[in-house]
Amino acid sequence: MAVHHRYATVQGRQLFYREAGSSDAGKVVLLHGFPTSSFMFRHLIPALADRYHVIAPDHLGFGFSDAPGVDEFDYTFDALTELTAGLLAQLGADRYAIYVQDYGAPIGWRLALNNPDAITAIISQNGNGYEAGFVEDFWKPVWAYAKDPNPQTEAAVRPALGVEAIRWQYLHGVPDPSLVSPDTWWRDAALVQRPGNDLVQLGLFRDYITNLAVYPRLHEYLRTSQVPLLAVWGRNDEIFGPAGAIAFSDDVPDAEVHLLDGGHFLLESHLEPVTSHIRAFLDRVLNR
Repeated sequence: MAVHHRYATVQGRQLFYREAGSSDAGKVVLLHGFPTSSFMFRHLIPALADRYHVIAPDHLGFGFSDAPGVDEFDYTFDALTELTAGLLAQLGADRYAIYVQDYGAPIGWRLALNNPDAITAIISQNGNGYEAGFVEDFWKPVWAYAKDPNPQTEAAVRPALGVEAIRWQYLHGVPDPSLVSPDTWWRDAALVQRPGNDLVQLGLFRDYITNLAVYPRLHEYLRTSQVPLLAVWGRNDEIFGPAGAIAFSDDVPDAEVHLLDGGHFLLESHLEPVTSHIRAFLDRVLNR
């Protein structure tokens, strides 16, 4: 399937996105996490586009989208959600399924809460929506920085912007690390380390704590809507643990949950089983 690489201007900002499939088909929106971009979906997009219209944007400050400095733009998950909603409106995506991973989850949750009728299905791949999903050792310094930003707490989270920490995100929990291309972490690190982007990322680290206040509303939405939900999760993830996947069943008893023997970026090591679960799920809930 041909994959198109495009730009759109939303609220004066240029956003990059990948797009494939017939515009008449059911829409699937892929929302990436930190520290990557729509590049993480480079193999999944053509694997879905024979049957679906797939849209994968780069969030502002990531990938090939604009990355204005913090003096020009207030980076929050609310703001990133507004830009994503604006892009989808431009593309005529008024009904769509969402695939959320890492940072893509709080953006996807806000899209669903702001316009619940737009969401046809949810796929969460290590995209957290429950406090049970947080791995304490990883998140403790992030919470400390969010609650009290100072030189000491900032110093504790800054290593996350370096190539070694990004490499760890890709390789931890992967039984065969040779399956993961070094292109992934070197590419992400180069983009994160652009001049001024460290302050962008630090701003989002501080804002991440606001997502906890969204969770009760998310859970109520899931309980009342019973939106079709698939959680396909790397069970060895040391950022968002498998309890975060299992918790979806508390609010959506019919949720489909699969724990695979992988880590945080499951598509890099388990593309085929993840794709198989997604296609079967979407074919069942969108094409019934």
